[in-house]
Amino acid sequence: MNSSLVIIPTYNECENIEPLLLRVFSLDIPLDVLVVDDDSPDGTADIVKKLQTKFSENLHLLSRQNKSGLGTAYIEGFQYALQKGYQYIFEMDADFSHNPKDLVRLYLTCYEEGIDLAIGSRYVTGVNVVNWPIGRVLMSYFASSYVRFITGMPIRDTTAGFKCYHRRVLETIDLNKIKFMGYAFQIEMKFAAWKLGFKIKEIPIVFTDRTRGESKLSKGIFKEAVFGVIKMKFRSLFGRKYSRD
Repeated sequence: MNSSLVIIPTYNECENIEPLLLRVFSLDIPLDVLVVDDDSPDGTADIVKKLQTKFSENLHLLSRQNKSGLGTAYIEGFQYALQKGYQYIFEMDADFSHNPKDLVRLYLTCYEEGIDLAIGSRYVTGVNVVNWPIGRVLMSYFASSYVRFITGMPIRDTTAGFKCYHRRVLETIDLNKIKFMGYAFQIEMKFAAWKLGFKIKEIPIVFTDRTRGESKLSKGIFKEAVFGVIKMKFRSLFGRKYSRD
């Protein structure tokens, strides 16, 4: 077992999962991968099982019976990582919007600089998004700006889903107190880490929209983030604490 685990939630990613896993396992740093599959009808889990014969020590699969959402997939992945003793835990999409090579940069930011949460950021050096229509770019950019304004978090890409946590972050946050299980989950996890005083750093990445498979994003998902953050902020003002204490 390696010290780092990449968690990849999947639903109908049969076109992407094999080339993505091969890219991750070809990197210069040793990584394990946990695929959390929500009963994909396209056979995504079967592809992972086939690859487990080649990467038996490093590729793990958690098959869930229903499509239960992004947040619950990551929380189950976090619990798995903590139980197994991993020190560095990554979040990553399955559709190649996150370049696997950037896993190395996120890891080194935590390992060499002592950062608790490294974020692959689309907006820390401008707008680094490829193949998104301008409407989606503006929606995402201004959603992050809005979240930053409401919460006070000094984070440019508040909705980013490409991250590396040191295990101490996930050990400290009471995951039962994370209320958002959809798109706003990404915001609340950053907010919890920031409120608890962890060291956070954004690393500039280029985000490339998927070329294979279907996007899971919608206007409704962004709406959840925009309105959910108000509830999150009010809860924090009236005593909501994210620590296990």
